[in-house]
Amino acid sequence: MCKTPVTVVLNCNDINKYGEPETECTLETTCNYQDSAETIRVSEKEFVKISGKALFTGDLAEELPVISGGSVTVFGVKRSIVHGIKARNPDGTVNYTELKLE
Repeated sequence: MCKTPVTVVLNCNDINKYGEPETECTLETTCNYQDSAETIRVSEKEFVKISGKALFTGDLAEELPVISGGSVTVFGVKRSIVHGIKARNPDGTVNYTELKLE
């Protein structure tokens, strides 16, 4: 099911001396990618919000307890990670990793 090639850059929670997040790791892998678009109307203006979801089998980054930021490049477009989920089995192992993107 995971056949879409992606580049994932995960940030750790530390900040370097320039105030930027430290890059934890860069991965070239595959995922199940789904994207969506939503039209938002505010005061006679319309905005299109594009978001996506990348699903990975197992634990994408075992060295990180949680995924809190970074980016995913898919189909040549770089999207920011806004939410990371490690879905766990009853025994504590990670079944799959989900990254919500904007």
